[in-house]
Amino acid sequence: MIPDLEARGLIMGADGRARPQWAHGSNLMRAYYDTEWGAVITDEQSIFERLVLESFQAGLSWEIVLKKRAAFRRAFKDFDPEKVAHFGAKDIERMAADTDIIRNTRKISAAITNARATLALRAHDEGDLAHLVWSYAPQPRPRPQNAADIPTNSPESRALSSALKKHGFVFIGPTTIYSLMQAIGMVDDRISGAADLIPTEKSD
Repeated sequence: MIPDLEARGLIMGADGRARPQWAHGSNLMRAYYDTEWGAVITDEQSIFERLVLESFQAGLSWEIVLKKRAAFRRAFKDFDPEKVAHFGAKDIERMAADTDIIRNTRKISAAITNARATLALRAHDEGDLAHLVWSYAPQPRPRPQNAADIPTNSPESRALSSALKKHGFVFIGPTTIYSLMQAIGMVDDRISGAADLIPTEKSD
């Protein structure tokens, strides 16, 4: 008998795969969950991209961000920190008029600030952004049994948020940072047994 998926925060898709409710709503979200969310990412530029996108997601749905991801990459020069760090008032004005992205000038300015902080970080003992972020990786732990077991922040995300703020980063609270940690594979919050919930035969 298949356990009660709904009680665990899972939904069985038409393809026979169990996914958390947040990843079930569209083909875009299902593909993101299946192929990207939680995959280990360690290079600086990719982590900078996800840090920026997570900050834009605050207060919105992740699906909105994913739909605009290609436009974000165009607007932010593929999230190259060195290029974004040189953005100025005209770039902010340009992006504030770009209907293909989320036109929040505070978040746009924050992305530029964080690009500059990323470059400045290289001069410190912590190394680059990727090195600093991964230095706060928690010890491996059992995967959650239910969606309700998944936290919105952690001691490590709070510590990393504080460390980044000390280095000049903004719009990076503990919840945003925990989402980043999930996205880049620092924590494994895939609900335990999801793969085991795929039915092998039809039952009444």
